[in-house]
Amino acid sequence: MTEDARAAGAPTLEDVAKAAGVSRATVSRVINGVRNVDPVIQAAVRDAVAVTGYTPNRAARSLVTRKADSIALVVSGAGDDPPPVAATAGPAEATGSRVGDGRSAGRSAGFDGGVGSFMTDVFADPFFGRVVTGVVNFLRPQGIHPVLMFAETSRARDEVVSYLRQGSADGALVVSTHAEDPLPALITDAGLPAVLYARPARPVRISYVDLAHQDGARLAAEHLLARGCRRIATIAGPLDVPAGQDRLTGFRDTMARHGHPYVPVAGGEFTEESGAAAMELLLAEQPDLDGVFAANDLMAVGACRVLRERGRRVPDDVAVIGFDDSRAAASCRPPLTTVRQPVEDMAAEMSRLLLDRLSRPDRPVTSVIFEPTLILRASA
Repeated sequence: MTEDARAAGAPTLEDVAKAAGVSRATVSRVINGVRNVDPVIQAAVRDAVAVTGYTPNRAARSLVTRKADSIALVVSGAGDDPPPVAATAGPAEATGSRVGDGRSAGRSAGFDGGVGSFMTDVFADPFFGRVVTGVVNFLRPQGIHPVLMFAETSRARDEVVSYLRQGSADGALVVSTHAEDPLPALITDAGLPAVLYARPARPVRISYVDLAHQDGARLAAEHLLARGCRRIATIAGPLDVPAGQDRLTGFRDTMARHGHPYVPVAGGEFTEESGAAAMELLLAEQPDLDGVFAANDLMAVGACRVLRERGRRVPDDVAVIGFDDSRAAASCRPPLTTVRQPVEDMAAEMSRLLLDRLSRPDRPVTSVIFEPTLILRASA
């Protein structure tokens, strides 16, 4: 405590010790979480802290506890050409289109525009804003603040690993935007605590949260069939990521189980523009189609736009279902029937898993799979 702080009347450890009737050293032990302090004494110290209004010095506390009380929220890609960037930030508001499911920003950006392009695409996607909301809402009440980092190049990935090794953050929450992203393996190989959003494309010994994507696609297929749709097509997401693969597999399998062995497919990139282009292709192949499942909401929005331009009414002529239940679904015209992915809840669970791992380093890696639900609106 500086002389200026004392002069300003800021409470000190000595003030807390006097109020609690214990030594300064005992107060320090309680505040820093040292074990084997009598519970009665702990309660007295905590009461004294509340009465005096004492606020521990976070930097000094971290020297004792070797904890940063900070978590790195890392958005990672697989590029190698642009220079790296890492920044701290608070909650992000994101609207627009690019990352889609947190797995395609690297592809969409192409890394041709460098760091700025990668960051712009990340912040433009509604998925990432929902992840940040879930993480911040879970961590902030516990006095833990996320440090936002970008790792879209090999050098930036090395900086993330170094940042974690130095103890600048206690662990990492990783949103990987590319199937070839090496960061999850780099972190786990270094023995650093981390949790991943979505199942990794390649086997990595890391805990993760994910959605039962095939079950979500099944819900979409069954709803279209129940509406009486018989000439059904799908706009698939990128097939080099598990989410894109699973949504297409689940949809095709369900259609086949109901006597529809062939489903026209056009590929998209989880963006509105790619959804519109895919819809054009599907209409060229099957002009009389009456049902479409798009593997995310942004592509479904693009599909609806093309259908309107072609004079096809949604849902009277063509029923359309999306996936995610993002803000794009509610703002679509007509509002979009969609499969809900509870991103905020999944991000919070990712944070909980990491804190649990930090408190119990010997805990084995685990996975938590969330169940999708069908949200009925006007498009189908």
